[in-house]
Amino acid sequence: MIFVGTDIVPINRIEKLIKEKGTHFLNHVFTKLEQNICDGKNSPSIHYSGKFAAKEAVKKALLSAKSFPHIPVKSIEIQNDTDGTPVVQIVKDEIIYKQLRVSISHAGEYATATAILELE
Repeated sequence: MIFVGTDIVPINRIEKLIKEKGTHFLNHVFTKLEQNICDGKNSPSIHYSGKFAAKEAVKKALLSAKSFPHIPVKSIEIQNDTDGTPVVQIVKDEIIYKQLRVSISHAGEYATATAILELE
């Protein structure tokens, strides 16, 4: 069975949360690895927005499968492959899936992501 999740985030919303809440927001939502990846970019807020949208898209795909009642966004880690392709890691043992892919895009004022989940 295949499930899809999608999300779109205004980049200025994430920018504002980072400015107002600082490390409290970042530590609540993003892993240290995600923070290191985003902070190493020229425009960190764009990359934080993309990763946030990806986490939400993955969460929506998982929730639409109705097998996973709740998953904190910090349990979903969006890493980067050596070529920059986003890679999803779920930090919860009870979530078993065959494939989980995510695509992230940034355009103008928005970041968007789509996740495709295939269960065993």
